Amino acid sequence: MLAFAGVGHRYGARVALDYVDLEIARGECVALVGPSGAGKSTLFRLAYGAFAPTSGRVMIDGVDLAAQHGVRLRAARAKIAVIFQAHGLVDSLSVGQNVIAGTFGRRTTWDSLRAMIAPTAAERARVAEVLERLGLGDRARDRAFDLSGGQRQRVAIARTIVQSAPLVLADEPAASLDPELARQIVEILLFDARARGATLVCTLHQPELTAAFDRVVTLSRGRVAVSAASARSTS
Repeated sequence: MLAFAGVGHRYGARVALDYVDLEIARGECVALVGPSGAGKSTLFRLAYGAFAPTSGRVMIDGVDLAAQHGVRLRAARAKIAVIFQAHGLVDSLSVGQNVIAGTFGRRTTWDSLRAMIAPTAAERARVAEVLERLGLGDRARDRAFDLSGGQRQRVAIARTIVQSAPLVLADEPAASLDPELARQIVEILLFDARARGATLVCTLHQPELTAAFDRVVTLSRGRVAVSAASARSTS
């Protein structure tokens, strides 16, 4: 589903990634770990086509992202749902509207406006179901501006889940949460991915959260240092 073939990337003279070869299978759940400066953020951004690598290829479902433009690039990106550390919520919109915005990638402009202004009963029920699972069932009508950092993170995760994308990329999805809620959030992401047969890639800094993944990939100095089955896969 996601492949890095001989990928290198530089920021000026600084080498961020140094010839990374990594394949992530359809339906696989992978934790990406490593110290600060190891290259996790660069690899993550390349995975959704934020920019092209200095060398090598990044492929989504066999399609080279850097070689796509216009409609084809949008079609490739429509297969990807991304959870950013910065959340990316619209403060003036309600929690429910922010969540339903996650479905815009597969809608026309007019249908997106309709869903935002007058969602159907089925759309409202889907949003309510996901928010309830994330402990925000009573906040659907509240403005995103009024949420705490941890609550904003959970709304960003809810927005990703409703996309039902075959590839989910999560950048530190539990970074601002207490340990118990962090565990619950990771469990929800893993459950959703496995229930749909989707691929999940999470960057994490909490080692205790990696055990439930299929594989743990450790980056060091821009290279893949270790790629090994997790405790779950070997038990």
